[in-house]
Amino acid sequence: MENSNKTIEVTDLVKNYGRTSAVNGISFAVRKGEIVGFLGPNGAGKSTTMRILTGFMHATSGIVKICDIPVAAHPVAAKRKIGYMPENNPLPEELRVREYLKWRAKLKEIPFRKRRKRIEKALELCDLKRASHRIIGRLSKGYRQRVGIADAILSQPDIIIMDEPTIGLDPHQIVMIRDLIASLRGRMSMIISSHILPEIEMTCDRVIIINGGRIVAEGTPDSLRKDFIDTTVYQAEIQGDLTSLKENLAKLDDSLEITGNGNADTEGFSEIQIKGAANQNQSENILQHLTNIPNLRVRALNKHKPTLEEVFLAATKRSWDTLLPDTDPDESTFINQS
Repeated sequence: MENSNKTIEVTDLVKNYGRTSAVNGISFAVRKGEIVGFLGPNGAGKSTTMRILTGFMHATSGIVKICDIPVAAHPVAAKRKIGYMPENNPLPEELRVREYLKWRAKLKEIPFRKRRKRIEKALELCDLKRASHRIIGRLSKGYRQRVGIADAILSQPDIIIMDEPTIGLDPHQIVMIRDLIASLRGRMSMIISSHILPEIEMTCDRVIIINGGRIVAEGTPDSLRKDFIDTTVYQAEIQGDLTSLKENLAKLDDSLEITGNGNADTEGFSEIQIKGAANQNQSENILQHLTNIPNLRVRALNKHKPTLEEVFLAATKRSWDTLLPDTDPDESTFINQS
């Protein structure tokens, strides 16, 4: 991957607070037009990294480049390339939406002749035209988040950085923000930090998971499933005598494990889980084998697709074993500069 195709380059980034390392030698890159999810538990170093990327915080060491501009040496020039939406974005409640965007356009040094067009475009993309004359303090949480995104994209930057863009929103508002982010795909590179992992999976091209100040996983959701999920789970609904099921399945594959409470529904079907080797699909073989067992009826058999939450938990759990001996996971959780 050539440098010209990278909008963000992070190399050996370190941020120390006294003897505590909030960020410990991380490196990654973001390509043009790519949407990247940036995940980690509280205290992992996410927000610290994002503040360094945006030039609001200095690193202890390492290199951060925004569109080939070193942030440490040229913070103002780098900031011109970025649209930033922080968590709990502070908006002036007394201003109307359009007034606020006019003010922000001036601060962002958008040429006067282009301001009106940029404001109208941002209002359109964020579906704010009908609310453009409303006072921000009277807007719902969802509309305020849209105003924050409109501000972030106003100058048509190369990079958008969003910290928890869907926090506190109801399901309808989350869908609106998700669709808005999807509409920006390919126009700008984006880094999105969020605790709502299903949204990250539906929105992002790639995921970076950080824990203890280090990157512990990086890749597409599908590639991370292969790397961190060590079993394949099949969910079955079965009616009949389950006592000999394990013995019968051992004839097919003696590594298969069966779990389930055995409680039957009103129609006599029980839900069970069959666990097999990772990265294999034995659905057809298992179904054929089950249907051949006497006095057993199969209503459904589905291969379970591990969620990004399961991948996240597996990656962060595995990472604690590789942290430095003097790193205390309980202590790092309470680092305020997360």
